[in-house]
Amino acid sequence: MRVLFSTVAASIALSAAAHAQAPTWNIDPNHTAAQFAVKHLLVSTVRGHFEKVSGTIQWDGKDARTIVVNVSIDAASVNTRIPMRDNDLRSANFFEVATYPTITFASKSAESIEAGKLKLLGALTMHGVTKDVVLDVEGPSAPLTQGPSLRIGASASAKINRHDFNLRFNRAVEGAPVVGDTIAITIDIEATRRP
Repeated sequence: MRVLFSTVAASIALSAAAHAQAPTWNIDPNHTAAQFAVKHLLVSTVRGHFEKVSGTIQWDGKDARTIVVNVSIDAASVNTRIPMRDNDLRSANFFEVATYPTITFASKSAESIEAGKLKLLGALTMHGVTKDVVLDVEGPSAPLTQGPSLRIGASASAKINRHDFNLRFNRAVEGAPVVGDTIAITIDIEATRRP
């Protein structure tokens, strides 16, 4: 029992040490895109994005298990290229941005699947509801030097059900829902840090 306890304690200590030593990368909002896609009337796909994304990534540059991601999205920055639709998305019908101004993702663990691919488990908070979501991640890329900064990139995707986040507004036209239930999310991140 003591041996088991010692092994578990050592693993926790090593994990904590790895996270503590991992440098912090800042998300570059000018080279980062948070996008979504949803079915309209089950016949076409409407795509949109959020224009304001910020956050940090902790990563030692080698071990995927050291990755810790925190992302914040300004819900009011939603853009589907149709102002009337964007205003509806900002209203109490959907994101209710006056009450819930931000969408956040805070990772809990990262697991390498194969070279260049990993699973990132984290808490997604949207419209006042927090649910665990698993992101399929390609990357992170090997660090690249540009001027005085190092840069890395990654692309993450997931599918969620909007009803899980109390985004329940809908109408039907000839039996088809105006807005589909499944939302495909993609976030392409570029992050920087000083060497």
